[in-house]
Amino acid sequence: MSNNDILGLLQPIFRQVFNEQLLQISLEFDSSMIEGWDSIMHINLIVAIEERFNIIFTTEEIGNLICVGSIVDLIERKTS
Repeated sequence: MSNNDILGLLQPIFRQVFNEQLLQISLEFDSSMIEGWDSIMHINLIVAIEERFNIIFTTEEIGNLICVGSIVDLIERKTS
């Protein structure tokens, strides 16, 4: 799965978790770019991503997922 494929699959997850139907993410998108991306929303996002991709992140990995690019890279590694 390519980065663009993963990014396309992440888009609706971000929109649902943050309840922002017009939200557009990119690889450079990070927590400072959306109001409400706090620790609780981060966990909600991680759980939704794990469910969608049928993967599990470690605690250390979760702490390092601060931007969409790092999320995409980790999903790519875990699904290849």
